[in-house]
Parts: sequence; structure tokens; C-alpha cells
Amino acid sequence: MKRILWIALIVLAGCQSSPMSEGPVVADTATPTGETNDPRNRARIRTELAALYYGRGSMGVALEELRLAAQADPGYGPVYSMFGLVYMQLKENALAQQNFDRALRLAPTDPDINHNFGWFMCQTGRENESIRYFLQAVRNPLYSTPWKSYAAAGQCALRVGNLKDAQTHFESALKLEPDEPVSLLHLGQIQYRNGRYEDARKLATRFNRLVEPTAESLWLSLRAERQLGDKNAEAAFANQLRRRFSGSSEYQALQRGEYD
Repeated sequence: MKRILWIALIVLAGCQSSPMSEGPVVADTATPTGETNDPRNRARIRTELAALYYGRGSMGVALEELRLAAQADPGYGPVYSMFGLVYMQLKENALAQQNFDRALRLAPTDPDINHNFGWFMCQTGRENESIRYFLQAVRNPLYSTPWKSYAAAGQCALRVGNLKDAQTHFESALKLEPDEPVSLLHLGQIQYRNGRYEDARKLATRFNRLVEPTAESLWLSLRAERQLGDKNAEAAFANQLRRRFSGSSEYQALQRGEYD
């Protein structure tokens, strides 16, 4: 199953202004091709179509495609991982769990399945348990985007206040993909909390150049510049925060003078 489209879900760090998070990995949504008389290929094509509808928010159609995929090849693990994602989105957690369990029984080392189950666990109050599934995903030498799993592991560790492990996971992600935005922002926040203000500045600057700045990234930049004594840069970020995100919690904190 191809690994291209990533769907952003809720932010694990607990701040509403986070721009994105590393969520589940689903099939490539390019037009499926291949011999349709082969059961495995029919299942793959149907699963990829389901991923397309999932990405568009058409969960009912996605479920129908997945039922056809399972009929074509009941032993194709990615079908059940995709089932799990759809049921997760529908808040049917018991059904999601059943399908992820089946997917893992069929393909226990598949990196996408391990990543997706880890994400599901993280969203259902099992953050500490989720980490081992992300790390299982990155052990697969054929996994094309291991930094996604490191970034997700970092977010889940951060969610339960495990800053040390979160930092390690974000650093691992950035070693593999220096422009991974989720890791840049969250590692910058950790470095700020650790008093490493120059490192926080560099990470926030890189994030703001790669993607559209957010309230969270501007707030990090502003506070780093404040700590480093650059009043002009601090004022510039304050103006950006006011112009772009005047309704954000970060701007409200600025108005109150609450920097930490």
C-alpha cells in the first residue's frame, strides 16, 4: 500500500493553534491501475479508492469500497487498517480496534498498519502504549517516511508530558527529514522550555519559512527573541501576531504580559 497522503487530525500538544499533526497514513489517491482479475490487486485498488473517499470525508462510500476489498481478498491487511481509520473517524472505537487487531494479525510488521494503530491508541488515551507501534513502523527498512512515525511518537510523548522522549523522537524525525514541520515547531517549544533560546529561535525561523506561520510559531519566535534581547524582532513578531491572530490565546497572553 503506497504511503503518500497524510491526514492532519487534532493536535496532541494541547494547543488549539497548532497548525498540523502527523496523523494516519493512507493509500496514494492516484488513479489505481493493475490487473483486476487478481484478488489481491482488486483488494488493493478498492482500498486505495476507499482512501480517496476517506480523504474527501465520504465515510459511507469508503466503507462500501472496503467491504468490496475484503470480499476480494480477506487476507489483505491494509484493508482492515483502512477500516480502522474510517471507524476511528466515525468515533466507532470498538470497531476500529477490532479492525486494527485483524490488520496486525495479518501483517504484523507492516509500517503503515503499525503507525495507524499507534495513532489510534494515542487518540484513545493510550499514549504511552502507542509509542512502541510507531517505533515498530520505523524498524521496517522498506518504510518510505519513517520521520512521520518519529514525529507522531514525539507528539504522543509530549501529550503525557514526557519531554525527554518527545525531544528524542523529534530529533530523530529531523535527522531523516530536516524540513519536517511538526517536529520543527514542537522541538522549538521544548528547547525554549529548556532555556535553549537560540535553538528555539532557529527552529521557529525554519518552520516559519517552510510553512505559513501560525499563532503558535509566531508566539514561540516572539518569546525567543524576547529572551535573546532583540526588541525589534520581538516587536515585529508581536505585530504579526496581532494582525494575523488577534483572536488567538497566544495574542491574549501577549496582551496580559504572560510570556511563560
